[in-house]
Amino acid sequence: MPPQIVRQSITRSVEDYLKAILLLEAKGQPASTSDIADHLTLSAPSVSGMIKRLSDQDLIEHAPYRGVVLTSSGRRVALRMLRRHRIIEAYLVGFLGYSWDTVHDEAERLEHAVSEVLIERMATALGNPRFDPHGDPIPDQNGAMDELVYTPLAEIPTGETAEIRRVATGQAERLRYLEHSGLTPGTRVTVTEHQPFRGPRRAPGSPSRSTSHSAAPSP
Repeated sequence: MPPQIVRQSITRSVEDYLKAILLLEAKGQPASTSDIADHLTLSAPSVSGMIKRLSDQDLIEHAPYRGVVLTSSGRRVALRMLRRHRIIEAYLVGFLGYSWDTVHDEAERLEHAVSEVLIERMATALGNPRFDPHGDPIPDQNGAMDELVYTPLAEIPTGETAEIRRVATGQAERLRYLEHSGLTPGTRVTVTEHQPFRGPRRAPGSPSRSTSHSAAPSP
């Protein structure tokens, strides 16, 4: 299909689907129709119709009962949208006084509206950050993105000190709780106790802390 036809077909809805599939693929397997529907809060029949359209545009590959993966063209669009989203989040927090629990919805709206020139000026003003306020990697202008593997905090052994690098949640309530608990990217914590049956981990002088957030052991 000629490139100009693909470009003309990249609507806001298409961009949202491609970005969602990219994020789901990052979990290590093709994105299922139900996963996409849950991610975008849509019905499965609606998603099935869009999957056919995206496949016809050569933006995804879809094998029945095996899920969806992005083509190289689809991945380029998805990475561009992911960069826009995370740069906007970083700018809202860094320059406009937004808190990290309020930026997602704002960035969802703005990522489709602002120009590439504005995105790159935001990035320059921020010093071309590699990570957004939640510790998620930001793709560069060429679509390259850090693929880092972190150890979940739940797996840090008792007595070890780790630095929180990434918070794997977008839920505003949970982000507010984590900030109140001091669990934000850049914070160093020492695990002093493991409760049984997947219970909370504790650090000195702190409340019970969630264990589902990525950390990297300190050297």
